[in-house]
Amino acid sequence: MYICLKNLVTLPVPYCAIALNYARQMKMEQTAPGILYQRRVIAEHSLRNDLHSLHEKVFVFVDPAVFPLSLLNALKADVESADPGGDPSIYKRRVLLHTMMAGLGEQCHTDPLAHALEHLGEDLELHFQHVVTILEQRTEDGASDDNQYKTRLQKIYQDILTAAKDPSCPASQVETQLPCPEVSFHVWTKEDEIWNELVNFVLMVPADRNSAYLDEDDLKRNSVMSTMSTDSGIEGDLPISEFSSIMLESQGGPEEQSSSQSFYRRPCVRCPRAGNRMTLMMEAIKGNGGGVFTKDERNLTARIVVMGDDRTLGRLAKTLHTIRKREARHLLLTKRVNLEMYYIPVTDQSPPSNQEGLSEDMLTLAGYLGSMDLWYDCNISGLGAMILKLAQMQNVSQSDSSDPNTFLLDIISYYTRVSQHPVHLPIYSVKICFSGLSTHTVEEVFVAQLAMDFPEVKPYRATLKDTIKGSVRYKKYNQHEFHGAIVSINYRKASISDREVERVMSMTTSGMLIRVSPSCRIRSLHSVSISFQDMNPTRPSTPSLRAVSASIRVLEERTFTVCLDKDPRKTFKNVQSIEVSPCLDPGYSHQPSTKAKYSFGEGGESLSKYLNKTLTLPINTFCGNEQ
Repeated sequence: MYICLKNLVTLPVPYCAIALNYARQMKMEQTAPGILYQRRVIAEHSLRNDLHSLHEKVFVFVDPAVFPLSLLNALKADVESADPGGDPSIYKRRVLLHTMMAGLGEQCHTDPLAHALEHLGEDLELHFQHVVTILEQRTEDGASDDNQYKTRLQKIYQDILTAAKDPSCPASQVETQLPCPEVSFHVWTKEDEIWNELVNFVLMVPADRNSAYLDEDDLKRNSVMSTMSTDSGIEGDLPISEFSSIMLESQGGPEEQSSSQSFYRRPCVRCPRAGNRMTLMMEAIKGNGGGVFTKDERNLTARIVVMGDDRTLGRLAKTLHTIRKREARHLLLTKRVNLEMYYIPVTDQSPPSNQEGLSEDMLTLAGYLGSMDLWYDCNISGLGAMILKLAQMQNVSQSDSSDPNTFLLDIISYYTRVSQHPVHLPIYSVKICFSGLSTHTVEEVFVAQLAMDFPEVKPYRATLKDTIKGSVRYKKYNQHEFHGAIVSINYRKASISDREVERVMSMTTSGMLIRVSPSCRIRSLHSVSISFQDMNPTRPSTPSLRAVSASIRVLEERTFTVCLDKDPRKTFKNVQSIEVSPCLDPGYSHQPSTKAKYSFGEGGESLSKYLNKTLTLPINTFCGNEQ
């Protein structure tokens, strides 16, 4: 297998990178058998040790717009079904058993070792730390002294067998298969929920409570004395009795005054406002050693798994843009956390067909990801409505005392562990200007499509007599019925050379559809496809065009409606004009490390203007593609 992987390195990117990655892992496993299993379990379950300090966690966010409320409890039970109660000793026993079996081979007797590990007691932590140290040193030193390595493992093996307490008690079978990672289930109702969970992950807040720095409700917990302070701290505002007691005790020395308990302020907590959350979070992270991070201290990996359709990816793109905007001037989370995003498409629609009158396809981006990665298409995109059916079956059979169904958890574990190569979905920003005297504008982002519609348009099915010039019905149809508005479009046509100038055109249309459709043939050509709708069949149809950016405004006293990513929650009315352009990374120009990296030194010209500054949504797949 190792020779086969080395031969695959001759393939083009990204397949050569995948082959090289697995070849290195296999070489590492040959040098120190059991090291991959050990590192995976330690990282996914946050087992404390002195050498390997990586922490990983999977956050599953489901969109309530796709999942019915009646199925959320069953879905949560499926995702969190393999939780052994949070006991780290279970995973430490698995690491020790697997390492001894991999390193000693036939010299390791599985049943006596599993029996001894079950009743090892407090010595379990000591032997676990020794095994972790031995394997990490073996990985660094290489296969220099194989006899010494096996001798050290054999000594620990004998110590475990002799140090087991109460060997007469029967031992439960210790499994050696790779356990599922730590997964937390969330119903994505609040826009800042991903940000809050990331902060809790950095601060190592337990999963059963939220961070007091972000959620006001958490401040009202029973474990916190949430007494609100009403006095201003000025002596004149204090009651006379308390003020007089302080004055009477002022005759004593400093030690007596400090030890006095007459004036006692109860411990209180001030509920932070939304504007103070960022400051409180910064102070908390810096208090935990988050002021300066080195490269080795970026030891946290948050795997965000979203389940839904195109609307869900639109919300995820907005969340990524918000995180990058918050991290623009002070890198806190992104300097400590490796953020990885995964997407499991789920829909409640019937399978698409070629018949007319069906609802809009809500999995267009999933189809694009499947076209880029066939392995993703058959393993992840193929789930479709299966997850909803499994949740319905689990909900019906919830009263039965059968074993939990771990199918969905196995899919999530396999997907997050194996797919480490992202496909970058382009994100586009839109600036929406409303009609009226108000100059209020809204800036949003979308990743699937932007639908522009005129609510005053009357759909009309023309007959043959309506299209005959000179007839009464033709005159009535073209003059009295409203079938569109005159709009002006300033756009820059997409081209490989990127040398196209801006073009201007005006036309009558009843609506537009701007789709973010990355080209599979030309992967570096990120553009939007603008198609026009017309209710009047007598007018010649306008072909669609591909543009890098576009500015659209109505030349009449009419307004239109804008809907982003097919999401009714992102619908804007009374719109006068929009500006669509590639979304720029908010934190790019504020990062001094990026500027210093691509510069010639003092007084030299910077190379940063030649780099790609657009923001993309990286969705991890099995092979991925280049940005």
